[in-house]
Amino acid sequence: MTTHRAPKPLSDPHRPVERAVVLGLALAVLAGVGWIGGMIYTLVSWPL
Repeated sequence: MTTHRAPKPLSDPHRPVERAVVLGLALAVLAGVGWIGGMIYTLVSWPL
């Protein structure tokens, strides 16, 4: 008879690959916010 074991988590927070992915996503978000800010600045300062 087998015993019930809790499944092991698939992700370990100490893995460097996951930290690199999170860092890449954070940089992508910052780049997107910067791009949107630049677009707003361009539209506001556009000579009418």
